Amino acid sequence: MDPSQIQEIIRASISTKEAVLADEDLLGRVLIAVETCLSSYRQGCKLLFCGNGGSAADAQHLAAELSGRFYYDRPPLYAEALHTNSSYLTAVANDYGYEEVYARTIKAIGKRWDVLFAMSTSGNSANIVKAAIAARQANMVVIAMTGADGGELKNHCELLLNIPSNDTARIQECHLMLGHLICQLIESTIYPR
Repeated sequence: MDPSQIQEIIRASISTKEAVLADEDLLGRVLIAVETCLSSYRQGCKLLFCGNGGSAADAQHLAAELSGRFYYDRPPLYAEALHTNSSYLTAVANDYGYEEVYARTIKAIGKRWDVLFAMSTSGNSANIVKAAIAARQANMVVIAMTGADGGELKNHCELLLNIPSNDTARIQECHLMLGHLICQLIESTIYPR
């Protein structure tokens, strides 16, 4: 292994972010996502996040930025990653199947104007698709964060934030970047300094 391999990976990450930066349609949808979240919060609603693997880690990370703090101290905002109760997750996976783990909790707690961030790099994770369907049935707003073509999730969301890549690592890096951007704009709008 030599430094050129490291440089190549970093260049691929930068290139994907540059593709996001150049995609004015995608950036416009990011602004709509921010406005959607602000509207939800103003109506006393909440943001929910779900994903698998690295997307689950990103979901938990972003929920923590809102419910804890991001750039500065301020009151908490209701944001929750749906996979953090391991007893619930394993019980539902065992009793109903892994495809139901998020949909079932959404049926219990989701309400009109809540927002679900459904995160799947392929857009085809069955449990994430089922979560999006359950959220729409609960009159929630679904924001799908996916890779290039949006997969099946593009058919079950109001807003698609699809990163122009098919590389899982690069997609997840951009999901976190856009997630941080969304959190920053929410925080600075609701609690301006």
